[in-house]
Formats: sequence, C-alpha cells, structure tokens
Amino acid sequence: MTVLKTSMRNFVAHKGRMALSAVAVLLSVAFVCGTLVFTDTMNTTFDKLFQATSSDVQVGPASASDTGETTTRTGKPPVLPASVVGKVRGAQGVKSAEGTVFSTSVTVVDADKDKLSPGNGGPTIVGSWNGNDARTMEITSGTAPKGPDQVMIDADTADRHGLERGDEIGIITAVGTHHARVSGIAAFKVTNPGAAIFYLDTRTAQQTLVGRTGVYTTVNVTAAGGVSDERLKQNVVAVLGQDYKVQTAKEVADANQKELQSFLNVMKYAMLGFAGIAFLVGIFLIINTFSMLVAQRTREIGLLRAIGSSRKQVNRSVLVEALLLGVVGSVLGVGAGVGLAIGLMKLMGQMDMKLSTDDLTVAWTTPALGLLLGVAVTVLAAYLPARRAGKVSPMAALRDAGAPADARSGAVRAVLGLLLTAAGGWSLYTAATAERAKTGSGWLGLGVLLTLIGFVVVGPLLAGALVRVLGAVLLRVFGPVGRMAERNALRNPRRTGATGAALMIGLALVACLSVVGSSMVASATDQLDKTVGADFIVQEDNGQVITKQAVRAVKDTPGLARVTEYKLLDATLTTPDGRTVPKETINAADPTYAQDVRTKTVAGDLADAYRPDSMSVFEGFAEEHGIKLGSTVTVRFEDGGTAKLTVRAITSDEAVIDKGAMYASITTVAKYVPADRMPLDDLLFATAQDGQEKAAYQALKSALHEFPQYTVRDQTDYKQELKDQIGQLLNMIYGLLALAIIVAVLGVVNTLALSVVERTREIGLMRAIGLSRRQLRRMIRLESVVIAVFGALLGLGLGLGMGWGATAQRLLAMEGLNVLDIPWPTITGVFIGSAFVGLFAALVPAFRAARMNVLNAIATD
Repeated sequence: MTVLKTSMRNFVAHKGRMALSAVAVLLSVAFVCGTLVFTDTMNTTFDKLFQATSSDVQVGPASASDTGETTTRTGKPPVLPASVVGKVRGAQGVKSAEGTVFSTSVTVVDADKDKLSPGNGGPTIVGSWNGNDARTMEITSGTAPKGPDQVMIDADTADRHGLERGDEIGIITAVGTHHARVSGIAAFKVTNPGAAIFYLDTRTAQQTLVGRTGVYTTVNVTAAGGVSDERLKQNVVAVLGQDYKVQTAKEVADANQKELQSFLNVMKYAMLGFAGIAFLVGIFLIINTFSMLVAQRTREIGLLRAIGSSRKQVNRSVLVEALLLGVVGSVLGVGAGVGLAIGLMKLMGQMDMKLSTDDLTVAWTTPALGLLLGVAVTVLAAYLPARRAGKVSPMAALRDAGAPADARSGAVRAVLGLLLTAAGGWSLYTAATAERAKTGSGWLGLGVLLTLIGFVVVGPLLAGALVRVLGAVLLRVFGPVGRMAERNALRNPRRTGATGAALMIGLALVACLSVVGSSMVASATDQLDKTVGADFIVQEDNGQVITKQAVRAVKDTPGLARVTEYKLLDATLTTPDGRTVPKETINAADPTYAQDVRTKTVAGDLADAYRPDSMSVFEGFAEEHGIKLGSTVTVRFEDGGTAKLTVRAITSDEAVIDKGAMYASITTVAKYVPADRMPLDDLLFATAQDGQEKAAYQALKSALHEFPQYTVRDQTDYKQELKDQIGQLLNMIYGLLALAIIVAVLGVVNTLALSVVERTREIGLMRAIGLSRRQLRRMIRLESVVIAVFGALLGLGLGLGMGWGATAQRLLAMEGLNVLDIPWPTITGVFIGSAFVGLFAALVPAFRAARMNVLNAIATD
C-alpha cells in the first residue's frame, strides 16, 4: 500500500512531465484501435449488404465465379437459357424463381459523356429490376423502369452526380450504347458502400447487356416456408444437375466477403505495422522520460532507501507509475481510436465510399487489445529506468541529483550495438546478392530490423562523435551560446542517442522508400523507352474490352502507320514432356506487335512466333517442360478447338512488360476459335506516320470521343501516370509514417522540457552572470536542432543504405527494375525539414526556460 501511495503521489506531482509520454501512448493506441474499428465497421457494412441482396439460392452459369463476376473477354456476361427458370420453379421447396440479367462490364455516362462511375474504384452495375432488388431497395422518387427509354438509378449515384428524373444517360457495353432517361431513384435499405447501380426492365437489360433476349445471368430462388437454404439448394441441383453453379445466400455472401477480406487484410495489417513503428518510437520517449525522472529524483530515492525502502519497493514504485501512465494513455487512446475510425469513415465518404456510423462496430477485443498493448509497452519501456532506480544507494541522498553513469554497461551496450549493426549489414549484403527475389526479400527484412536495432543500441556512441562534428559545422558560428548547446547535447550521450534514434526510425523508412519508389519510376521509364516501339496505347482502365466499333474508329484515324490488335485467350497446354498445364493465357496479337513491344528472346526471333501455327513460350516455362525451338505444344482453347503449335521463339524472363507471356498470331488463333467466341481486344497499339505524332495523337482522341470508356495514352502519359501512382502510394505511406515522426518530435520536446527542469539551478546561475533570455532561448533551440539533425543524419544515411541495397543490388533488378535513382531533392528537403522540426520542438521548453525567476531557479535543489 505504501508503494502504491508513493507512486500515486509521484505520478500526480510529475503529471506535467508525464503528459507528452501519455500523448505518445494515446496516439499509438488510437492508431491500433482506430484501424480495428474501421476495418470491423467495413466488414459489418459489407456483411449486411451481401446478406440483404442475396436470394435464398442463386443459380448461375457454370463459368461464373463464386462472387458472380460477370467480366468476360467477349465483353458480355455468361448466361443461361430462360428455360432454366421453369425447371427451377418445378423443384420441391421453391416458393418463387425469377431470372435476372446484370453486368459489371459496362460504362455509364451522362449527357456530356462524363463517366458516372464511383470515384472509389467501386463497381458500376447495370441490371434488370427484379423482385429481389425490390426487397432491398426503396423507390424514393419516380417509378421503376417500364420500357427501353427508362432507367432507374441508386440514390447515392444520383446525389453524387446531381442527376434528376428526366436526365439522359448512356449505357455503353460490348453490344453498343443504349440511351435512356432517368425514370426513378431508389435508395438502399442498408448502406451502399460505393457501387453505382442502374436498373433497366428485363427485356431492355437483355438486349443492352447480352444482345439477345431469352437468356439470364442469374436465377434468384426463394424458399417456401420451413425449407432451409441447404435443402433448397439440394432440390435445385437434383432438377438441374451439375451443369450450373448453384449457391446458397451464405455461400454467395462468404465468397464476396472472402474477396473483400484480402483487400481489407492488406490495409489492416499495413496500418497496424505503422502503429507498431509508432509504438517502437514511443518506447524511446517513455524510457527517456522515466530515466530523467529517476535521475532528477536520485536524492529522493536515496532518502527512501535510507529510511528502509528496499530495492524491490523502489523498483516497484517506478513500475506502478508506468502502469498508471499506460492505463491513462491507453484509456484515452481507445476513445481517440473510435474517433479516428469515425474520421476515416468521413474521409472515405469524401472519396465516394459511404460508411454509416449506424454500422460502427467496436468489438470487445479492440479496447482490450489497445489497453493490453498500451500498458504492456509502457511498463516494459519503464523497466530499465526502474531497475536503475532500484540500484540507487542510501548515500545518494548526500549527493547532488543525477545518478552516475555505469561505464561497464556503456561498454557492453556499444559492443552489442556494433554486433547487431554488423549482423544487419551482413543481412542486407546477403539480400543484395541473393539469387531469387523471394529469398532476398526475407534477408532484406531481417537486415532492416537488425540494422535499426543496432543503430538504436549504439546511438550513444554515435552521438558523441556526430554531435561534435555538427557542433563544429553548425554551432560554433553562434559563439559561446553555440558551444554551450553542444556541451548540453554531449552531457548525456545516452539521452541524446535515444532521442535522436526515435526520429531516426521514421526518417530511415522515409529515405528507403523514397529511393525504392524513385528507382521503380526510373526503371519503368527506362524499360518503356527501350521496349515500347508504339506511339500510342488504347485501353479501358477498369478492364473492359475494346469493342469492334472502337477498333474500326482507331483504324480509320488519319496519320497512323499501323494499328495492332491484342487479345487474351484461356487455354490448356500439353507440353512435349506429356504434362498438362491448365489455365494458361495465350496473348494473341497482329504480327506488328513484335515491333510495338521489343521483347528480348533467348532463342529464336519473336516475329517468327506470328507465323501460321506458331507460338512463343517464356524461358522458365521452356526450361521446366524441356521445350526447345521446333517443339510442338498442344493448345486446347477454352472457347474453341485444339491446335498443335510449333515453338518458334523463347522469350527472356528478364522482360518487364508482358513478363511470362506466350504469343501467337490472331490469324492462327482464329483457325481454332469460332468468330462468335473470339475475345475482343484488351489493348490496341498504334504508331503514327513519321513526323505526324502530335497530329495523330489529337486525331486519335477525336476518333474515340464517342467511346468515352477508352483512354488514349502516349509514352509521356504512361510515364506520368506511373509516376503519379507510385507518388500517391508513397504519400500515403509517408502519411502513416508521420505518426511515428510526430511521436519522435514529442520525444524531443519531452527531453528538452525535462532537461530544462533538470538544469533549473544551472539556468538560474547562467542568467545571474549575464546570459540574456534571448541567448537562453537560442541555446535550447540549438540543442534541439543538433538532436534533430543527428537523428536525421542517422536515419537518412541508414535509409539510403537500405534503399540502395534494395534497388541497385539485384532485388528489383531481378524484376527488371535495375536503374538506381536517388531522389536528392526529397532527401535534402527531409534533412532541412528535420532542422525546422528541432526548432519547433524547442519552442515551448525554450519559452518556459526564459520565463524562470532567476532567484527561485538558483535556490532550487
């Protein structure tokens, strides 16, 4: 009880000094809890959506995926005959059965040809209005579609794009473009996370999406009373046989949830990883806080020891303070985490992903995990300072505050840090020289971890050397004030090293990822310059195929020297070694593709692969199956017959564009695949006549004005888009790393604030002998800048080393990305920014120090 009272009094007495450490715990716990609440809420939202929109049993074509995916390479959804509906109605236990048609291979535009697709990447769905949809949606305005000139849209899409009844829209499919006017608006009875949904009447949907009537994509089956979904499924299968995909509502929902879960897990664990980095940085802040508090209370602890307190009691007293800090910070962090999740939901709303607070999900495990992590991390971080406090002897009550340094522990620390750093460096070298990217990635991760830990442990040793160098370069120009700032930073290298190391971790990752991202852009740009010979590429960004009308428009464009069609076909291959390889893809193109994309070969000439009944294979496939030039491969096309093709070329596995592709000519494929089953083009490559590039570019865009679903890009556009995509990814990562950097800045602030308290008497004496308030503030600011720049030098140097090891040395080179590019403007900007961080962190401590009463400061014990 005495220990608890002492701990409570100390905690309350030093609550101001504990505040920043509590904020670090709060931020870290909030990030963990916010991530869990946000992802759990998304799961709840989609669970409700999938459950509400699924019929008791769903029947679809055998070729449809478990999630009901409708994208095919013909641009039309797979269908089943209308006669299936009658058969299903005759199954035992069926209350009703209704055929529906829907597709996601569509583009919908308004009267100005602006796309009405969601901005969040969600699907655009066009389907027939049916009884199942009427059960889950409420018509809030107008009426359901009743003819070919009417369409109903969901309320969220209407609000997002300002659509009203009577507005004209165009529905673009592989069949053609269908125009209709908005007849009604319907709202979901559950939350619609972001899909854009358009409803036609059944006959119009069949004509628009499939091109003929008498077919459906799905049959929705409702069970009679007392019949379970599983029993109903068995009865339907008994009637239809195994020729169709029959699923219960739960199976459909589970399949959709599984597909969603892969995306959510990536986001969830990535965010938790950054939260872990913030926790790691927070550990340094907590260690520093308790180390300095213990040092400042050396005399007090000595008196406690002198009047009978044991080492265990002193140790326990400090740990109880840490426990209180962890509990307070964690409880506040859990609450802040819920607020953070709501903020993320609002942010996603700005990106067209609607998430309702009605679905806010806070599982009991979330606050439990947040409290456990926050308290455990805080107590573990305080263990070393608590152990040091327990070693304070009763004689310390007779000395000035400040525990003596342990020279032996400092030497052990230095040796351990050097060993860990050496082990990390060796792991990075092993990663750089690995034969396979997968093996190298494992060594890279280990090397990054060991090197970071090694630099953290050896930080005090590095602080002594680097601060002297920085002092000579940066501080000496400020005269005596600069020299005092340097000596203050050197006074406790362990403290300076720990404070700088916290900043180092975040900046090391920033530098490493900057190098990797910049090198990826440079490498891909280099590959485009070396590989792509075509001037323009035409494609649909959401995976839609290119219609025959659009192909004709491109081929009729003036100023083009050639146009190359490019199709993808699924096939089963039988190789010369007698093995059957299912689900391979044949890339069929015009012979001019060999000029449009210059693919390196290890045997033969790629142009020969476009000869009649010929093909190419990639190097790894050839080695695995013993294929050489002249070998015959049996190809059974999924939508056609069987061909025996001669291998005329073997492409290199070092290719970046179309890596692992197998090529054949469209003419060869057309001999074995019927015209009505031949896939539409995935891409078109176009090359301008000499000197006509600019005119052809504009003409091509004008030719495709009537086809707004397709995008025309030249090589400059592609390079810029690649740069933008990687830049957006890096900016998101930097935003997540900002949490760790904020915690590190709090560490600098806390270190300076406690240091000012620790040096109260010294500051009073300096003021008494003539140091002005302005000079005092400058001294503290310079000390902060030195600590921040020290952390930046360590972080940027280490990050550049890791980034160089991850790019120039084989790992990315194995994937064909072999150009090393160091983004010096970014690195320089981060370094300069670190100095400003130091200035910012010192504002409050410097201001408080300058306001001290000189006489009171001198009188302080």
